[in-house]
Amino acid sequence: MKTRRVILSVLALLSLPACGGKDSAGESNGAQQGNTAETSAYSKYEQPVTMRIGFKVPDSRLNNGDSNDNNPVSRYLESLSNIKVVHSWEAKGEELYTQKAQLAIDSNDLPDAMVVDRDQLKKLIDSDMIADLTGTFQQYGSTLIKDMYSSTGGEALDDASRSGRLYGLPNVAINADSPMLLWVRQDWLDRLELPAPRTFEDIERIAKAFIEQDPDGNGKRDTFGLSAYKNIVYGTKPHINGLDAVFSAFHAFPTNWIKDSSGAIVYGSITPETKAALAKLAEWYKRGLIDPGFALYKETQEPIISGQSGMFFGPWWMPYYPLSEAVAADTKAEWRAYAAPLDSSGKFIAHMAPVTDRYLVVRKGYEHPEAVVKLLNMFTRLERRRDPNTAEVNKLDDFSAETGIQLRAYYPFDLLIDYSGAIEQHYADVQQALHGKIDPDLLDPDTRLLYDRWLAEEEQPKKNLEGWKATNAYKYGVAVLTTTAIEQVRSVFYGSTPGMAGVWPKLQTLESETFLNIIVGETPVSEFDDFVKDWKRMGGDLITQEVTEIVNSKGVE
Repeated sequence: MKTRRVILSVLALLSLPACGGKDSAGESNGAQQGNTAETSAYSKYEQPVTMRIGFKVPDSRLNNGDSNDNNPVSRYLESLSNIKVVHSWEAKGEELYTQKAQLAIDSNDLPDAMVVDRDQLKKLIDSDMIADLTGTFQQYGSTLIKDMYSSTGGEALDDASRSGRLYGLPNVAINADSPMLLWVRQDWLDRLELPAPRTFEDIERIAKAFIEQDPDGNGKRDTFGLSAYKNIVYGTKPHINGLDAVFSAFHAFPTNWIKDSSGAIVYGSITPETKAALAKLAEWYKRGLIDPGFALYKETQEPIISGQSGMFFGPWWMPYYPLSEAVAADTKAEWRAYAAPLDSSGKFIAHMAPVTDRYLVVRKGYEHPEAVVKLLNMFTRLERRRDPNTAEVNKLDDFSAETGIQLRAYYPFDLLIDYSGAIEQHYADVQQALHGKIDPDLLDPDTRLLYDRWLAEEEQPKKNLEGWKATNAYKYGVAVLTTTAIEQVRSVFYGSTPGMAGVWPKLQTLESETFLNIIVGETPVSEFDDFVKDWKRMGGDLITQEVTEIVNSKGVE
């Protein structure tokens, strides 16, 4: 299973006229005709426009003769826009895609549009290789997308800008995606009559019981206490089995640049708090509370899906995956989320991911930069269930239901945009409707779908897995987020510095190996002090100085 920061008046500066082709509003967009700006946002070209892109291939497999660039989703978007999307190259998976995008940049052979990361955006701006989208976005950006960007307080657009000019269309990370919750097999907890976890001691007690007291009742000692991820933390966007929450409870934030108690900028992986968290995890591993084979799994979610794991850390959306797979294999499994562990003063601490980390850019010189904005408008409207073309959307929904393929997998760009507080708002609105305080017919399309699935799931639990996913993610994951006072910690810097070139991969390897070796007992916790010395000597001190200068210079602007 997605991070953020400084305010800019980009929208006020989006005033230059956009270069564009000759448009005419398509009949399917009749609902938008009353608004000139919205007509531009969703209008259809009279003549076909070709757009070459770099495409990230999803894991899903198409059939019936469909292909990555010719499938129900691509055909629908082309019918709306008259934009023919051609894949200049394809790459499967995040790592390979990033490599191919980098190769395109290094060889100065960009497709017309592609999604890039923060460092790649910087290089493209420095090299004057991408279009200034300031005026284009102002003229062609939909009200929906502009509102979503505004929900970040200007941070998303600021992050994609330089000197007040917009060079990329950023994704928007959902605030709810950042906190790591503790997911627990509630049926095991109830069977063993154990209280809900809050503290480190609670987690230890539960893990020990899950290992020793046969919680699944099969007469075998084949269950684990806590699952883990072999790379220990995710650092920015959390996912399955990361141990970030343990570090956060110690006020430790590995892989992130933070300010210490004196106000100095430090790398979170080398702080005394991080050492304390590693000591706790090493103790847990030695006691057998952490799955002893956690570092050996090819896929970290294996013990969860197989029904062996009793607890793991993950964000609110875990019911979508991997818990949907676990429940499909064992319908008796019940999972609940908890805000745990709390810190020593009883607070729940969470590191927040950056507001954005991916950017849709347009090759400088491409004749139709507005076409890129139009496609983004169209598939964002579709994703957020605001598309007025009901019959066509129903066909796409049927395709998704029949194949199990999410429509977003075949959008031309892997760039999702939503309101930063969308998840909490959906939950609040559903609760209002469930308690009769608002009319369900007044809910926005996304929320109404969740409301309908919620009612269906309560009436017939686990009959429809799609309904189970959404209902349980909100009923247990989001419910915890909205009822917990969360102390949020944000990084002060993202990206790279000149000193990182050639050195950073070595420092990352040193860090990950040290952390893993300490936890599994290959090296003592005292080895952490040597790691800190080596990290500083190998370039860490220089990089810290560079980061400090960059952050301080931004504060002066």
